[in-house]
Amino acid sequence: MIESLVEQIEARFTEVSAAVVDPVVIGDRNRYAQAGRDYRRLEPAVKLAQEWRHAVDDAAGAQEMLEEADDPELRELLASSRARIIELEEEIRLAMVETDPNDDKNVIVEIQGGAGGEEAGLWAGDLYRMLTRYAERRGFTPEPLEAGEGKYTFAIKGDGAFSVFKYEGGTHRVQRVPVTESQGRIHTSTATVAVLPEAEDVDVHIDQNDLQIDVYRSSGPGGQSVNTTDSAVRITHRPTGVVVSMQDEKSQLQNREKALRVLRARLYERAVAEQQAELAADRRSQVGTGDRAEKIRTYNYPERRVTDHRVKVTVHDLDAVLEGTLDEFTAALEADERRRRLEDQAAQS
Repeated sequence: MIESLVEQIEARFTEVSAAVVDPVVIGDRNRYAQAGRDYRRLEPAVKLAQEWRHAVDDAAGAQEMLEEADDPELRELLASSRARIIELEEEIRLAMVETDPNDDKNVIVEIQGGAGGEEAGLWAGDLYRMLTRYAERRGFTPEPLEAGEGKYTFAIKGDGAFSVFKYEGGTHRVQRVPVTESQGRIHTSTATVAVLPEAEDVDVHIDQNDLQIDVYRSSGPGGQSVNTTDSAVRITHRPTGVVVSMQDEKSQLQNREKALRVLRARLYERAVAEQQAELAADRRSQVGTGDRAEKIRTYNYPERRVTDHRVKVTVHDLDAVLEGTLDEFTAALEADERRRRLEDQAAQS
């Protein structure tokens, strides 16, 4: 079973390695991008497969020599090689678990203050800073799209952005004394985070005839254009009723382009959700993709702790988390998703 899987990995990697240097593939932007994604996905599995072959050879060699003469060091080598073989077989299976097809995409993140009034809006701003700092720490590029009144919309660009930030989708709860609280009482507030894979033109086709585009004067920050020109844009997608508004830019064209990006991402998420709902009633395949009604994490200021309720991980360093140190949560959630997908694959086979 595992040897067959190793052979499949090696054969597929040989094909992909040839594709990334094939002039015909290089000349086709979409094919080359896909070949690059396949190469990066397979590379860790190939390294594990090579280590597995070495461990198998070591075990076989030690066994053969022990049949000729007993030796404590050989017995130890045989035992350690067999133990490592078992570990590697599990790692190889996990490495080859089917991944989310959106994992390589850029993302659009929407943060909205929830329960808690003014404090919820402030908390939304704290989450915005936390996630943009995490993006920068991981080598991604955050791009602000809209900010104000307790709502923040921004893009995160970089290969594999969705694979990291999809776990941040959901309801984030904070327990702290608000700056507006004179009695020093602890309040609980929330903010919702939606993480959308940024769709490309090939992912979602938008018929311009389906769009209702309204322009109006900006009502917030924006320089001299505020309340003097119709630079703000609201786009309504008539078939679905999805509405996106943008007003942060002075240019109507720039606001329109930003609004279309967010609209395309929302429509793509909607289409994927409908498809997954048809395939799996229990939605287990959507682990970590951002069910907004789910409380995913609690940030407790008095105890300086952060708890992720999905994987039962608690970190007692609130300040570091708010500065964008989310790696421990991401690693635990990635491992949990791989285990779930592996269980699903085993159940289907």
